[in-house]
Amino acid sequence: MKGSVAASLLAVALMGAAARPPAPSPQLALRLEPGAVARHQLVAVARDIEVDGDALADVAALNGSVLVRGHVKGDVIVIGGNAHLGPRASVGGDISVIGGAIQAEPGARIGGRSVAYPNASPTLTTLLEGPSLGLSDASPLVLGAKLALLAAWAALLLVLFAASGRQMLETADDVSHEPFLSFFTGLTGVAALVLTALALTIFLGGLAWAPMLALVALFLVVLKLWGMVAVFYALGDWVALRLLHRNLRPLNAATLGLLLMGAVKFLPYIGVWVWTTATLIGIGATLSTKFGRREAWFELAGGPLG
Repeated sequence: MKGSVAASLLAVALMGAAARPPAPSPQLALRLEPGAVARHQLVAVARDIEVDGDALADVAALNGSVLVRGHVKGDVIVIGGNAHLGPRASVGGDISVIGGAIQAEPGARIGGRSVAYPNASPTLTTLLEGPSLGLSDASPLVLGAKLALLAAWAALLLVLFAASGRQMLETADDVSHEPFLSFFTGLTGVAALVLTALALTIFLGGLAWAPMLALVALFLVVLKLWGMVAVFYALGDWVALRLLHRNLRPLNAATLGLLLMGAVKFLPYIGVWVWTTATLIGIGATLSTKFGRREAWFELAGGPLG
């Protein structure tokens, strides 16, 4: 889906921030009415999804719950919420819940696997947005930590553009032209990696799971770092062309994007959602382009896979 990355980031994140007051009401949920058909993915940020009609693709919620009273042909993915299935609900694919529970009433039908890890959400939030210091947003320590992180991002930006500029531009192209698809790819990719990591802690005895868990966490961090730099460039390039009517060099455009995202980071609550949304878009674009190489992730005897 074509669209502006700047508008996509701000629209999704601000919508999520506005839709999550202390006492949410049912009208704020993203609802597929009875008799309605959704042919594309349903994705919600910081709000619930209610499926009373027919969803022909996947359904995903970040920091929200999914209530299915109708039919979902694809998978249901929930991070930071619950999945609830009514007595007439049917899900053709898998149900994956991180940071919540799965509640299926008698009569509900699930075609795939059901996996829930109620305690995984805080760790995942730390990977996506960064560690929480447990202090006020206006605290000097918090402000200093954010400034230090922005300085680290600036240094990383220089390194990645110097070493892999062409590949970075390839990833940024997906961020610019397919932001919503990249967001969904990032959400499903992160959920799959986290569920894989948590499964290792169950099936591997003793401390044998620790190295594999560390590798999965490291891979997630690398995906985030690469993807966010691509987001910086895509955002800066869009602002330069559309608002400033200038064609900046890639490094300058990326620096402009970093400054804009850095300013948003200091906004209470909204900053967290903008950066979390941007992180998922960046991770999705990185997975889709294999770090800008446009190659299959795996090669099998019958041909490429991924």
